[in-house]
Amino acid sequence: MSGRLEPQPWMTAPATRRVFAALEARGGAGCARFVGGCVRNALLGRPVDDLDIATVLTPEEARAALEAAGVRVVPTGLDHGTVTAVADHQPFEITTLRRDVETDGRRAVVAFTTDWGEDAERRDFRLNALYAAPDGTLFDPTGGGLEDARAGRIVFVGDPETRIREDYLRILRFFRFYAWFGRGPPDAAGLEACRSLKDGLTRISAERVQKELLKLLAAGDPRASVRLMSATGVLAVVAPAAQDLDRLEALVEIERGVLGEADPELRLAALLPSDPARARAAAEALRLSNAQRDRLEAAAGTEPPLAADMGAPAMRRAIYRLGPQPFRDRLKLAWAADRSPGQAGAWRALLEASDAWRAPVFPVGGADAMELGAPRGPAVGRALREVEDWWVQADFPADEAAIRDRLAAAVRRGTA
Repeated sequence: MSGRLEPQPWMTAPATRRVFAALEARGGAGCARFVGGCVRNALLGRPVDDLDIATVLTPEEARAALEAAGVRVVPTGLDHGTVTAVADHQPFEITTLRRDVETDGRRAVVAFTTDWGEDAERRDFRLNALYAAPDGTLFDPTGGGLEDARAGRIVFVGDPETRIREDYLRILRFFRFYAWFGRGPPDAAGLEACRSLKDGLTRISAERVQKELLKLLAAGDPRASVRLMSATGVLAVVAPAAQDLDRLEALVEIERGVLGEADPELRLAALLPSDPARARAAAEALRLSNAQRDRLEAAAGTEPPLAADMGAPAMRRAIYRLGPQPFRDRLKLAWAADRSPGQAGAWRALLEASDAWRAPVFPVGGADAMELGAPRGPAVGRALREVEDWWVQADFPADEAAIRDRLAAAVRRGTA
C-alpha cells in the first residue's frame, strides 16, 4: 500500500459500485482494483474519462459474474483478457492480470496471472502501473509510480529497451506522456532507448502511429516533447515531412495565449510544408481519415496569400473561395509564420472578423442563364463563372437586377 486517494465521484457512483460488487461476489474482496490512467489522473487532479479495472478473475469468470448481476458485458478483447462492462451507460474496461509470454514489438502473447506485481511489470511506465482499491487505497508495485506522477517523471517500468522491444509504439507513448505530464528534463535512460530503437517504429501500423501522434499534439503544450522527438530522430521516422518546428511552436503560443484552444490536426499541419501535394502524401502515409487528409491538404495551400493587413474585401473573397474552415486554418498558419513584430492584434482582428462574416449565396444559376438565352451546355457554365467572378471582385453586391443584367450581357457575348 502507498496511501489513499481522496474520494472521487467516479469511485462511489452507483454504476461503479455495481461492477465491483459483481466482481467481488465471485472473487472476494480485493479481487479487483482501478488501474492506470484513472488513478494517475485522480492523483494529479486531472479529468478522468476512462475507467479501467484490473482483476484476478479470468475473462470468463469476470463475464459470468457481471452477467449474473445483470450488468451487460461486451467481449472487447478476450484474447488479451479484456471485457467491457456497461452499467448505467458507463463503460468499464476490465482486464485480467497478465504477464507477457512472447512479444514481437507489435503485439504480445499473454498468460493470465494472479500476481499484481507481474501485471505491473508488463506495463509501460511506472506512473501508469498504479492501482487503487474501491475505497481509494493505493498500490504502487514498481515502487516509483507515485513519486513519478507527482514529480512529472516519465520512467519506463524496468529496463527501457526491454519495454520498447515488447511494443515499439511505447517510443511515441514516452513522448506523448512527457507532453501531457512531464516536468523538468526527460528521463535520460528512457530518452536514449527511444533514440537508439527508433527504427522499430517502422514495424508499427500507420494507424497506431497517427493516433499516438495526434494525442501527443493535443497536449496543452507539446513543444518540448516535439523538440525531443526531432532531436532524437523519432519525428523523422514517423513523419519525415513534419519539420517546421518554428511554425508549430508559434502556433502553440498563439493557441495558448490568444485562442484558448488546442487543435492537434492544425498543429500537425503546422509541422508540414506549405505544399498541398506533400501535405496530402504525409496524411496518406499516416492513414488519416479522408476528412483529416483533405483538411491538411487545404491548409497547406498558399493561394490566395493571406496577410494581417489584407483588408476586409480581400478577406471576404478568400473566405468565399476557400471556405470558412480552410480560411481559418490558413489564417492561423500564416499568423504563426509571420515574424513581423507587433502584428498579433491585426491577425486577431482579422480572425474575429472572419468568424463574424457569412458568405452570401450566388443569387443566379443555370436556369437563369438559359432563360436569358444561353444554350444548354458549357456556355451556361462560362457565363455563370464570368458573372460570379465579377460579383466576388465587386464585394458581393446584393442588387439582383444588376447581377441579371451582367448575366444577360455574358450570355450575349457567349452566343454572338
